[in-house]
Amino acid sequence: MSNHLTDRQSKMLEYIEAFIEEHGYPPTVRDIQYGCGISSTSVVAYNLDQLRRKGNIRRDAEVSRGLEVVNRTGRPREAVAVPLMGTIAAGVPFPLPTAESWGAESNEIIDLPQAIIGAGDNVYALRVRGESMIDALIGDGDLVVMEETRQVENGQMAAVRLKIEDETTLKRVYVEGKYVRLQPANTQMRPLRVPAENVEILSRLLAVWRYVG
Repeated sequence: MSNHLTDRQSKMLEYIEAFIEEHGYPPTVRDIQYGCGISSTSVVAYNLDQLRRKGNIRRDAEVSRGLEVVNRTGRPREAVAVPLMGTIAAGVPFPLPTAESWGAESNEIIDLPQAIIGAGDNVYALRVRGESMIDALIGDGDLVVMEETRQVENGQMAAVRLKIEDETTLKRVYVEGKYVRLQPANTQMRPLRVPAENVEILSRLLAVWRYVG
């Protein structure tokens, strides 16, 4: 197969590289659709597959934002060592280390593509326990890549600590006046609605990492 890129594929590749440079992680298919003015996600998916076949990107459809730009040498961008800090509930909240201990030394390190996590500053991984985020394609046993922060936008997925209970969970966060709604991505589970002063944001979701065997 020829390695020649069409104008659309060249534009998509330039957009992907610029997006990674700006954000530190790859765009989604819908990001590419809007950013490149493409009519549908299926057209984006087809051209991403062509870029993969021509050796310009690596793509893992099982991983959220699973795009990786390949250098001219054919080697992927450098991997970044990320500490695996423990387990987070995606069901009923349960105790985890406090915010001050997130950066503590970890006994387990995983290597993740730089294209997904950037330089890896203030980034760590957690293993998911539970099925409350299954409709967001986050299942029991998956790794979630988190970036430490104290604020998120409404609807973003975050690791949230309930201060009084000293318990932590992974949910979508919605601020509703004096309360915060912690919304699961599972139609079989009900949201948690708690006073805002009892909520501490620990980190936001960057990506989901799944090993496919």
